[in-house]
Amino acid sequence: MYFRVNPEVQRALDQKRPVVALESTIISHGMPYPKNVETALNVEKIIRDNGAVPATIGIIDGVGVIGMSMEEIEEFGKRPGIAKVSRRDLPVIVAKGLWGATTVATTMILASMAGIEVFVTGGIGGVHRGAPQTFDISADLQELAHTNVTVVCAGAKAILDLPLTLEYLETFGVPVLGYKTKDLPAFYTRKSGYEVDYELNSPEEAAQIIKVKRAMNLKGGVLITNPIPEEDSLDPQVMNAAIDEALKEADKQGIKGKDITPFLLAKVKDITHGESLEANIKLVYNNAKVGSSIAKALCESHD
Repeated sequence: MYFRVNPEVQRALDQKRPVVALESTIISHGMPYPKNVETALNVEKIIRDNGAVPATIGIIDGVGVIGMSMEEIEEFGKRPGIAKVSRRDLPVIVAKGLWGATTVATTMILASMAGIEVFVTGGIGGVHRGAPQTFDISADLQELAHTNVTVVCAGAKAILDLPLTLEYLETFGVPVLGYKTKDLPAFYTRKSGYEVDYELNSPEEAAQIIKVKRAMNLKGGVLITNPIPEEDSLDPQVMNAAIDEALKEADKQGIKGKDITPFLLAKVKDITHGESLEANIKLVYNNAKVGSSIAKALCESHD
């Protein structure tokens, strides 16, 4: 068996109750211990408080775990050298019986295998700046094109090329929806200056769109972008300057591929004296509330 589902999660799925998937890269690669574990458990609590069942997804000894226990999350937060696993890595990590932290792409794959529709994350990967030369495009975008999971996020990570990311998603038929916004959120800030495809005004509206997309057998994800709360949003000019500085440093050090995103996020955190990490945590908490409300509305729409 390549994955196992936590009994509580399986019961909720069997009873058509709302379940929200969560990734594990944010635990192993997103922030230091014990902040990573504390954040992961807080996100789970927010989902429970908002009427859904959390399912944090990771790979333990080569088995995809859909709904890690508190002890497994704790071990994930402390254990050094956990591999960051995207679609290409998944069969290798499973075959070798290793531990792996799931990115947006692999969390979508495993959530879909378990029958979970709604997945909450911080920000998706996308087209990297300089991609016309480097071809550096996150596998998250192809997963959104092909895998039937709804992703609730605060937009694409601000270190990316946002207009090219939107163009790529449009090419592959992924609807980019704004939760109570017409402007694409830019992760740390509420606005990017680029418009989403459509604005959503309620969890029920989101549920109806997901339901219709699945009923029409239109393969692929639905991307719901939810802006960081006003009080937690950072100054766009400060953030853009920090990102530019981090990009120059990555270029100087020749950092590429799957190492680039963790490097840039860590560098931006250092430049902003930890403010970007706090904003990252707050936006994930906010996404957990919205994702839970959408998962609930989706279950109610099937009643």
